[in-house]
Amino acid sequence: MSISYTEDKRFSEHDVEELFLSVGWVSGRYPQRLHKALMHSSTVVSAWDGDTLVGLVRVLDDSAMVAYVHYVLVKPEYQGQGIAGTMIERIKRKYEDFLYIEVMPEESKNASFYERHGFHIMEDGVAMQIVHA
Repeated sequence: MSISYTEDKRFSEHDVEELFLSVGWVSGRYPQRLHKALMHSSTVVSAWDGDTLVGLVRVLDDSAMVAYVHYVLVKPEYQGQGIAGTMIERIKRKYEDFLYIEVMPEESKNASFYERHGFHIMEDGVAMQIVHA
């Protein structure tokens, strides 16, 4: 297996639908909206096994100060092979001149992954959201 990485947004609606549904994420049920959102994101690093999209990281940034890592996902059959870590390290290099790179893991069990890549839990941080589903 040879995984290639790119910031080229060459994925299709079907590619992202399949990837997001493979990890059980609701956004995969809205492939047109998901594809549009990814195409308008600041940065998307994607991981490919040939023509198969196997991983993706999405970043939203303000062009100078803050970059928010919004999605980090890898197809289950490719997890544990360092793909997510490779994509995160690419993001850290790209945004090394920014004051903050922030991530909000939706599950606390994922915090240790981010800590291994240099992120720290905010002392008084609280995640909040409004869901319109």
